Amino acid sequence: MPQPTTRARPTGYPGYSETLPREPESLGTARRLVRVALAAWGLDELGDDAALIVSELVSNAVQHARSHSIRVTVTRPEATRVRIGVVDRSKRLPEPQEPDGEDESGRGLVLVATLAKSWGTDPLPWGKRVWAELHGGERG
Repeated sequence: MPQPTTRARPTGYPGYSETLPREPESLGTARRLVRVALAAWGLDELGDDAALIVSELVSNAVQHARSHSIRVTVTRPEATRVRIGVVDRSKRLPEPQEPDGEDESGRGLVLVATLAKSWGTDPLPWGKRVWAELHGGERG
């Protein structure tokens, strides 16, 4: 008999993910997904920072990716650690910018770096995952 291919996460908590259209209207759905996951895990205190982070990551994917969809993931690798990720099919890695005082854009990754405990990019064979981690009871 074949063995199941699913494995429990070390903390026993499921992850949350959703594939969304690569359009600005997906921001609200991404924020709701993050808040639902945090509420399910009793980590509501991370909600405001997590909502801003996922908004910035999705906004970057909407602006720079070239596929029709993106994937938002929310995982809980440890009891007090949450990882928010946005996967797209662009191999172009994000680069934090130092915007001028007059610029209205370009501050997204600076904001993510400020709010998150850590953040980074995982290159994938067909694109990338940009992620940020928050820890319960702490701030970047």
